Amino acid sequence: MTGSTVRPPAYQQLADDLRADITSGRLQPGERLPPEPELCVKIGVSRSTVREALRLLASQHLIVTTRGVTGGSFVAHPDAEQLADGLSTGFALLTHSASVGLADMLELRRSLEVPIAGLAAVRRTDVHLAELRGALFDPTIDDFDTMMAAHAVFHRAMAKATANPLFELVGSPLYQASYGEEVTGVLPEGYWMRIDADHRRMLERLVARDAESATRLAAEHLDYIAEAVR
Repeated sequence: MTGSTVRPPAYQQLADDLRADITSGRLQPGERLPPEPELCVKIGVSRSTVREALRLLASQHLIVTTRGVTGGSFVAHPDAEQLADGLSTGFALLTHSASVGLADMLELRRSLEVPIAGLAAVRRTDVHLAELRGALFDPTIDDFDTMMAAHAVFHRAMAKATANPLFELVGSPLYQASYGEEVTGVLPEGYWMRIDADHRRMLERLVARDAESATRLAAEHLDYIAEAVR
């Protein structure tokens, strides 16, 4: 049979329509969605279909649902860290495919981290500095996964210090990715000591609001990583 198309389930279609209203701005953060009975009548679907669509949107951090007399489903206020979860799956698939390698990841990191360092030096607050200090780690821990996780926390905090949530959104999936077995056996002696030292120097540049030195250090940091894992 030709020319036939498979229609998505009713809950999926409803979720797609509501998602379009949210992402287009027709429904604003904090705005309440129509009540479930109203959606049932308006769209001509069952209560279970509406609830399944709302569950799907909630899992994507697009809405929040509360109970009680004043409860209901409301458009979520954007949160970069939560929204980044939606990008992580696609990013992980690409980074574990043959078409994307370590050099590609480092190229993306350079395009993000160098300007991030300069902006963070200018825009950081005392709260951001406290978060960065809390992200410093003990470089003597002999566990690759632990070190990678600590490294990611520091760079996510750097992105947050730009006060531009788009850097945080784009950067989070990148820092969640693992270099994996590709580099675990080739890191030079003292690698994590150097990474830790760079982070501490970077923090000093942010404290001093020295954007020029911060961007230069970020570039040198990535040069070292590229050379070390080559």
